[in-house]
Amino acid sequence: MKHLTMAELEAGLDDIRSAPKDEGVLELIVRRPRTGVREVLDAGELDVREGLVGDSWKDRSSSRSADGRAHPDMQLNIMSARVVALVAGDKERWPLAGDQLFVDMDLSEENIPPGTRLALGSAVVEVTSQPHTGCGKFVERFGLDAMKFVNSALGTQLHLRGICARVVRPGVIRVGDVARKAEVTS
Repeated sequence: MKHLTMAELEAGLDDIRSAPKDEGVLELIVRRPRTGVREVLDAGELDVREGLVGDSWKDRSSSRSADGRAHPDMQLNIMSARVVALVAGDKERWPLAGDQLFVDMDLSEENIPPGTRLALGSAVVEVTSQPHTGCGKFVERFGLDAMKFVNSALGTQLHLRGICARVVRPGVIRVGDVARKAEVTS
């Protein structure tokens, strides 16, 4: 797969910025049962303790938590379907981003600040303040320019790499569900 140049990535900004503001579609659900393994799901269960049931989030260590265990505010990684379509190309490559949920929605700081709750299927998740940034694996899969693009000042403001969230009401989610802004708690 050819990695896009910065100019090619920046050419996609208008499309990314035109994503729906208040509700969008859940385009893809990806469970990561083990490091390096991805399972694309038609439906998944979100749990307050487990995050996406069957995902390895809870088994992963985090340098951002006091005890080094999985960070509770990083249960879910949600990425814009428009951004991943731009950087990854074919939908079969979207799971390589490492996120669990891909939605066609404006995830920018202005539109979805920390504390915003999103209703997905019968579940509700809350966006947290934990940053979600590109890393070495992101560079390997999508190129250095893609990481610079999502981690730039504008990329950070637009949350091009995505957002972190935690489950506040358990429930079932399905591809095609509407993701809807429910409320802002902070």
